[in-house]
Amino acid sequence: MFFRGLHQVNLDQKGRLAIPKRIRDAIAQSGNTTLVATIDLQSPCLLLYPFEEWKHIEQKIMALPNIDPTARRYQRLFVGFAHELDMDGQGRVLVPSVLREHVDLEKQAVLLGQGNKLELWPQARWDETCPAMLEDVQNEPVPEVLTNLSI
Repeated sequence: MFFRGLHQVNLDQKGRLAIPKRIRDAIAQSGNTTLVATIDLQSPCLLLYPFEEWKHIEQKIMALPNIDPTARRYQRLFVGFAHELDMDGQGRVLVPSVLREHVDLEKQAVLLGQGNKLELWPQARWDETCPAMLEDVQNEPVPEVLTNLSI
């Protein structure tokens, strides 16, 4: 399963997010319509993983040595904020209030495909952040890791 594209979405008053049909269908093909949402540790958005993908990510994080303070912080935050989101019959998931409050997510949002996961951004935050990211990409030298990438 591979997610791509930008989708403008809305949350209802209860905090339910209607997953766009194309994404919903891709998730349903896996046989498990549960998503796992957690906070992004570097950006003001939420990360949504298909449940099977999340299991692999969670195993890697929890395999880090928890005696290391940095690793332990990542475990506490990334796994500690994780919530399973079960899709209802109408293709909606309830985003827990603790996650919505963490990123100031209200009604309007952006769902951004990022390969193995989705990012859920408050629309206002996305509108602020996207132009700044574009400007950074245009003004920064190309990182060495990208020099051989032809796009």
